[in-house]
Amino acid sequence: MDPNTHKALSDKLYDKRKGGALELETQIRNAVHANDRVKIEKIVDQLCYDYAYAVHQPHARNGGLIGLAAASIALGPEVARYLNKIVPPVLACFDDIDARVRYYACESMYNIAKVAKGEILVYFNQMFDALCKLAGDLELSVKNGAELLDRLVKDIVAESASSYVSVLQLPEETAAVDLQSSKETADQDPPTAFSLPRFIPLLQEKVGAFNPFVRTFLVSWLTLLDSIPDLELVAYLPSFLGGLLKFLSDENQDVHNATQGALERFLNEIKRVARVKKGIAESRRSQNEDGNKRSNSSVKSERTGRSVRTEKSTRSIIEGQEARPHPDSEAAVSVSEDSGSDDAAEGADEWIPGQDVEIDYPKILEILVTFLSESPEEEIQLTALRWIESFFEICPEDILLFVPRLLSQVLPAMASNVDQVRQAAYRVNSSLMDYIMSLAEEPPKQALQASVDTMAQLPQAVVSGLPPAAVTTLKEANGLSGRDSPMAIRQRKAGSADLDKEKQQEGKSEKQQETNTEKQQEVNVEESIEQKSLLLTPPEDRSPSPKPSRHLDYEAAVNALTLQFLNEHEATRVAALAWLIMLHRKSPRKILAINDGTFPALLKTLSDPAESVVTRDLDLLSQISKNSDDSYFTSFMVNLLKLFCTDRKLLETRGNLIIRQLCVSLSAERIYRTMADCLERDEDVEFASIMVQNLNNNLITAPELGDLRKRLRNLDSKDGQTLFVTLFRSWCHNAVATFSLCLLAQAYEQAYHLLQIFADQIEITVTILVQIDKLVQLLESPVFTYLRLQLLEPERFPHLYKCLYGVLMLLPQSSAFAALKNRLNSVSAIGYLHTPGASVPSRVSAPPTPASAVGFEGRTRFKAREEGAIKWSELLEKFKSVQERARRAQRRSAGLLSDDLDTSAPDQDFGGNATRALEPGRLGRSTTIAAGGPGLTANVTDARGNLRPNMAASGRPLLSSNSAQAGGGGSVENKGALGGKGRSSLSQLGRIAGGVAGRNKNKK
Repeated sequence: MDPNTHKALSDKLYDKRKGGALELETQIRNAVHANDRVKIEKIVDQLCYDYAYAVHQPHARNGGLIGLAAASIALGPEVARYLNKIVPPVLACFDDIDARVRYYACESMYNIAKVAKGEILVYFNQMFDALCKLAGDLELSVKNGAELLDRLVKDIVAESASSYVSVLQLPEETAAVDLQSSKETADQDPPTAFSLPRFIPLLQEKVGAFNPFVRTFLVSWLTLLDSIPDLELVAYLPSFLGGLLKFLSDENQDVHNATQGALERFLNEIKRVARVKKGIAESRRSQNEDGNKRSNSSVKSERTGRSVRTEKSTRSIIEGQEARPHPDSEAAVSVSEDSGSDDAAEGADEWIPGQDVEIDYPKILEILVTFLSESPEEEIQLTALRWIESFFEICPEDILLFVPRLLSQVLPAMASNVDQVRQAAYRVNSSLMDYIMSLAEEPPKQALQASVDTMAQLPQAVVSGLPPAAVTTLKEANGLSGRDSPMAIRQRKAGSADLDKEKQQEGKSEKQQETNTEKQQEVNVEESIEQKSLLLTPPEDRSPSPKPSRHLDYEAAVNALTLQFLNEHEATRVAALAWLIMLHRKSPRKILAINDGTFPALLKTLSDPAESVVTRDLDLLSQISKNSDDSYFTSFMVNLLKLFCTDRKLLETRGNLIIRQLCVSLSAERIYRTMADCLERDEDVEFASIMVQNLNNNLITAPELGDLRKRLRNLDSKDGQTLFVTLFRSWCHNAVATFSLCLLAQAYEQAYHLLQIFADQIEITVTILVQIDKLVQLLESPVFTYLRLQLLEPERFPHLYKCLYGVLMLLPQSSAFAALKNRLNSVSAIGYLHTPGASVPSRVSAPPTPASAVGFEGRTRFKAREEGAIKWSELLEKFKSVQERARRAQRRSAGLLSDDLDTSAPDQDFGGNATRALEPGRLGRSTTIAAGGPGLTANVTDARGNLRPNMAASGRPLLSSNSAQAGGGGSVENKGALGGKGRSSLSQLGRIAGGVAGRNKNKK
């Protein structure tokens, strides 16, 4: 360059440097007009190496920058040849420590880009990197200069990025290019100056920035690039979506708002692409259906035209058919092909933006699920949930791969403190559950093979109506190619049969042969048309092959749901159980086996403090038991009893709820039978007694067990007898429960014998008295309405009176005692209407063995005893042995009985004379007064052995010659036949009905 210009560009004053740049511009213009490229290259090299790269001479660098800008302006369209030398030094100045150098670099690059326009896109990545750094510059002037340059570059990208090809990529002799070379150049399709694949790695690097200004800069560029239809930036969304989601946690509101807008734009773009692809698929499907209809109509027209031909023309057609195909059929096929090809051509010409975009949905879902699990930011979680919810409309089949991970994150989000996040989680959970429910189970192989065998026998009209995916699946399963039509299948199967028919028809008349041949020809023409229509269908018009089906990983999903049982939020636990119920209802054979870890977790969940969780858990356990064999149900009952045994608090607080809920979902009889069998063999007599008490209370009070109570009262049937015996053997662990079971089953005589055992062998403790008190209260409930009405028929149910008066004798004077006494007093007048029948003395003088004491009630209600179905005596012995075992266990726990005495014989007080003294008929003329306190009933036996009751309401003591009045709550000792201390005889209470009537009659 000129020495004066060289000196001016190095001056410290801006005006002189500007003047030198103007002189340099003039020199380069002259060189351009003279086509002196050598001089231009020397000047550009001098500006770069002597000025722009002079790191330690800031004025020289500034002069070099303004000189390069002036040179670019002077070069004009020729600047593209020198950009590889002009741009790098300018970009290097963007990193200078001097703010003025950085500003002049922005100014210089602005002028260069303004001249180069589309050619500057070749260096887009380097410019983008520099601008990204300058976006966060601390110097305001530099930042303003960078913004001006950024706007210019955005305008150039928006205008030329999708289609501009650099002149350096074109042949050098552009002026002499002929038509043929232009065609070859077009066929080579040179790369554009701007390339998204080259830009995306840089974007991935920059999207991790933390500076809010840099983030705003990046979001603005993403928005711009996405707005250019031909670039299809959305196809590269997985590359930068993760970094973009992190921008939502920025404290700068501008960054947050810009990022939200960009994400919403990308989501709308994805939806639009999905709609376009779906519309194109439906259009192609309709075109295929129209083509099939046209081919069928052409076949019908051929058949109609052929049927009206004369015999002579038919012969000629047959002769000509041997050498060549039928011309009319070819014409028909060609017409259908032409029409189909025209439609396909029209569809191909109509290009819709987005139809060629391929979006990697699984990668996007992977990013969303990862952020949903790792990011604590509520805004990020809300955005991820919204995107996932939208993907149910876009690609629901891709979500199946992420169901276990989604469940681990969506269910806890349903208990979020943020209302928007909670509602979004509920929507995603509902959509996911609906989609899983809509999935069809895999068809069995046998059914698929049957469908394949049936396909060959279906008419073409039926097969053409099937979905293309179904026909393709059937063909692939049968080993057929896509070209095999159902007609061809039928032809192969019937080939040998057709040959046999032709041989048999050789001896027929000529006319018959011609007729048969014509029919066969019609079939052949139809087959050829069908085959050609399949062969000639363009590939783009054929239905796409179905994607490989994805299936839900049930095991991983169940494991993820089981872990949610430990979540602290009730809504999450309830949702997890609802999912397990749905999955088990859909595929009961795939999940929740007895040997996996889910079953113990479900049992442990019964201890959950939330009642809704326990209810859902019971529903799931019941559903599993319904779809499982007896071994699973038995194991469930055994493990449930073990849980109650180890967790007594659960039994106290939730035992009744669990039992009732199970009885609603499952068979109540099956539950009680299974638990009774388990409790009968239980060695823990204390737990067995408590459990039997709970079961018995529910049996009496639960509305869900009404049918079971009705079945239990029907002892005339075999099922009722078996149920009663099963429950009785287990109920023996609890004396009061066994007695109430007999009352419930109307086995009053058996209940009466149990009261005798109460008096003889069982120590009446406070616990037993409390249970009796509750039983008396239950007798006033609607469940025992039938029992209270039976008090009106003493001649049919004499043992019922014995049972109730026996209970009255066991009770201390309390509210329960008063209630039962009032109930009995209200029906005591019934005795005036009845006189003791002839059978009464016979019952009194019956043998002492309780099993043989059969009266009127035994003959009518307990016919089963005579038949041997219920062995009452064995049940009583079972009751005695179980109670004795419980007594010894109690004494052993109290330290009153050593282990070596565990198998010793029963105490003498439990048998022998003590027992016989309570049997009826052995007291003779002796009189026994059972006084439990003031107002208790004293029963007197006269010389004939009849019982004369003294009503408690009278309050008068009853004395005889052989007895003395007991004071207060004392007792009278009888030292007659027994020679010892007398006992209260409950057996004498059975004569109350007849005794009342006789005594009052004598008084009259």
